[in-house]
Amino acid sequence: MYLRKPDMIAAAVALLCTTFSFSVSGQSLRASAVADSQWWWLAPQTPSLTVEVSDSTGAASSADLRIVVTTDNYVPVMEETRSVTLAAGDTARLKVNPRVTLPGFYRLSVNDGDKRLLDMNFGYEPENVVSLPDSQPDFDLFWEKALDELADVDPRYTLQEVDSLSGEKRRVYLASMRSLGGDTISGYIAIPVKEGKYPVHIIYNGYGVDPWCVGADDAPDWIHFIPFARGQGYGKKYNKYGDWVAYGVASPDTYYYRGAFMDVVRAIDFIYQLPQTDRDNIFAEGGSQGGAFTLVAAALDDRVAAIAPYIPFMSDFPDYFNIVHWPAEPVRKAAKEAGMSDEDMYKMLSYFDMKNMARRIKCPVLMGVGLQDQVCPPHTNFSSYNLITSPKEFIIYRDLGHTVDYPDWNPRVREFFLRNRR
Repeated sequence: MYLRKPDMIAAAVALLCTTFSFSVSGQSLRASAVADSQWWWLAPQTPSLTVEVSDSTGAASSADLRIVVTTDNYVPVMEETRSVTLAAGDTARLKVNPRVTLPGFYRLSVNDGDKRLLDMNFGYEPENVVSLPDSQPDFDLFWEKALDELADVDPRYTLQEVDSLSGEKRRVYLASMRSLGGDTISGYIAIPVKEGKYPVHIIYNGYGVDPWCVGADDAPDWIHFIPFARGQGYGKKYNKYGDWVAYGVASPDTYYYRGAFMDVVRAIDFIYQLPQTDRDNIFAEGGSQGGAFTLVAAALDDRVAAIAPYIPFMSDFPDYFNIVHWPAEPVRKAAKEAGMSDEDMYKMLSYFDMKNMARRIKCPVLMGVGLQDQVCPPHTNFSSYNLITSPKEFIIYRDLGHTVDYPDWNPRVREFFLRNRR
């Protein structure tokens, strides 16, 4: 029923989808974190990490290693020096007590002089990470107005069969429709051939992903819809927005994601009117930008039965921008060019922040997190997750960066959706 999804970030920022590396060579020493725990803890557990040190040449060596722990936005927590002496071909194991007492996500680094041997994330009490909402007084009204505008747009739905992608049990079509402002959005949809009503699995896409489709006959008892936001995916050749995340930052009314969030809802409108749709069982999933879109789908549209966002984008912007370089740099640059102060920029972004969307969500939620994610860090994932009041659960992938373990994640999503069928 579920295939491995393509990478959720455009190739131009390929580093955003890599699995985190836990061993970095410096001079001849190397260090790695030992996978003897899940690398996140709940009280009264005490965080403790094991670091293995060896010499990459197999020779005897010694060094004074500097071990540093900071918060994920680089506030110092502890620093100590450990002397290590290695016989030829030997390894040493160092037990590290990070001495953290507050909920959050942290960085551990091991350094040999100016060479960094290890850099990794760990967590403590993730469900108690607190980032208070900063929605503006007119937040709900802003989105109600956008939804009203969308409702006034004639969608002009079209379906064009794609023979090369179709199978015996499901036919694949290119679906197109008009969304807010008259923009046309498109995406592939696989519909069972056999007459009947079917549950729907919408898969929202990451930033800049190329068009793709599920296998036609992989899930003959489901409808799969893979829509793309304006100017992305199938619509890249018509992109008039440039770098989407930085477009129109001067005002929430002109910001790219106002229209893109309405594209999320228009995709549900399209599914809802299909005669083959079981309207009680519309589910949504997505990673990165698609994770944000998945949260938006549930926040702005009660027709969604359950959602499975993973490594979601666009959450807790003030903290987010203190942790990451992208998308902070292009957004800040565009805001500066528009003559905006940081305060004005964050006020504008608050309309699009997942932590402000979170409390509008009423359906069950399954969230996937990459503990080593340097693009949508786990801190930002939990900033919104912890404000969701509907039934929810999460899975943290200890070793992974900006992705999830699809062979594990996909069956979890399948079981979660089936468990929440109405």
